[in-house]
Parts: sequence; structure tokens; C-alpha cells
Amino acid sequence: MPVTSERQQLPEAVSGYIAAALADNSRRAYQGDLQDFLQWGGAVPSTPETLVAYIAARAGVHSPFTITRRVVGISRAHTSQGLADPAKNDLVRVVLRGVRRTHGKPQRQAAPLLKQDLLSLLPLIAEDAKGIRDRALLLLGFAAALRRSELVALDVTDVSFVNDGMLVHLRKSKTDQEGEGRTIAVPTGRTSVCAVKAIQHWLKHAEIQSGAIFKSVSKSGVIGDRLTAQSVALVVKHYAKSAGLPAFDFSGHSLRSGLVTSAAQAGASILKLKEQTGHKSDAMLYRYIRAGNQFVGNAAGMVL
Repeated sequence: MPVTSERQQLPEAVSGYIAAALADNSRRAYQGDLQDFLQWGGAVPSTPETLVAYIAARAGVHSPFTITRRVVGISRAHTSQGLADPAKNDLVRVVLRGVRRTHGKPQRQAAPLLKQDLLSLLPLIAEDAKGIRDRALLLLGFAAALRRSELVALDVTDVSFVNDGMLVHLRKSKTDQEGEGRTIAVPTGRTSVCAVKAIQHWLKHAEIQSGAIFKSVSKSGVIGDRLTAQSVALVVKHYAKSAGLPAFDFSGHSLRSGLVTSAAQAGASILKLKEQTGHKSDAMLYRYIRAGNQFVGNAAGMVL
């Protein structure tokens, strides 16, 4: 992470391990946040007074979420160099709190693509190469509760077909940056809506035997390179709109949250949900469960 500092440079090997500690996306985001601070006139090391001046200057321009993330990036630039972290100062914390209270708005959450939503859009998918891929992508993203980055990162060697369905091995994910990996079971569907059969059909149709599972498809049906994470969101939005759903409300994350919410409505236990999603804590899962069960046993419904 480039910084303007008079401190002696760390050995190259140490810098390499520091860089490896962050995912590529996180590292790029932090570098961009730091660059904005430097372009504004800041420097590393920085004083708390300079940092709060930067926060105040950006408060009317960027959202509190963006500003908080940039402070984290500036903080990382200090701690990775062994410098005192100005973001830990009480003055900075108080100013950030004031920015959130003054400019804060509820962060928009993508709507979950529930089971009934998924079933409504599947008949709209064509039986051409792109449609076969999209059906496999949507069904596997939902059944395995995958993040969009996890979905497009899958290689053929990451899936294995067994008697009861399919095992999906995640080599690395957002909450597993050390690459310990985990395996998700996707059972064979009891109906024609089956993620396992959809993946098998796509791999056979596209003649994919190695490398990325999900690849781009041209208008003429030519199979290209690995899909990007953004492509997952575009696929979800496209079919949501075709099914008459508000496309703006959906994103690539809607597949993951849709499985959690739908499974909670069906009575799945927290343990089984965590096995599928990989959540370390129950807090986020409870958010989905509450959203999906607001009318189940509702207090008002018991008396009105």
C-alpha cells in the first residue's frame, strides 16, 4: 500500500505477507481510499486533527458508509507500517459518529429472491447456451447459498457428483481469507427444479471439462472466459425484470439471502442454515429469519 512516510521501508518479504493478508478486492478498495486522502492533502503518518479535517471535508460529498470505509483504509496504511493509528483517537470516533447522525441513511438491502420468485422466473429461461448457463447459475447460487464471488470462482474440480447430489468445495470465501475451505452439500432436487441436474446439463452442453464452470456466452453461443461477479447481479436482475419483479430491489446477493429466508420459512434450524451458508455467527442469519417470518406467530395476528 503506497504511503508517504519518512519511516524506514519494511523488508520486501514482510510487505509481501502484509499484502497477502488482504483479499484482492479489499486491498484495491483500501488503496483507493488512501489515494483519496492523499489527493486531498493528507499524509501518512497523519494526526487525528488532520484526519477529522478530511472527514469533515468529505462529509457533504460522500455517504457515511464510504467515509467510514476510507477511514479504515487510512487506518490500515498506518498499522501495516507499525505507525500510531489516528483512527483510534476519540476525536475521530466522535466526529464519525456525528457524521453518521447528521448524514446517515438506512443502507439499502437487496431483496431476497425467495423460492416462489425463483420458480416464477425459471420458465422464462431459454434453452439456448446462455439460458442453460443462467439456469445452472441461478439454481446453484440459490441451493448452495453462494456469494456472487464464490459462484464465479468455482472450477470444475470444485464440484463432485455423489449418490445424493453434489458436493461444492469453496477454496476461499469472504469469511475464509486464509483459504481453509469448506464443502457444501447440494442434494438432488425432488422435482425438475434441480441444481445438480442443471450443472450437469450446462457442463455437458458447453463441453467444459476443466477450468471455470461459469463462463461468458456470446450472442452466437460461443463460450468465452470466466464470468465476473457483476455478471451474476446482471443475470438476477434480468430475469427478475422478465418475471415482473422489481429488478432494482435484487442483486447477486439475492440468491444467497433468498435461500436463507426460504429455508427459515420452511423450518430449517440455525445449525443447518450455518452449514449451508458458512456464517460464523447467528446475528446475520437472524436478520434473514426475522425478515422471512414476520407474519408467523405475529403478535397482532394473535389478537386481531
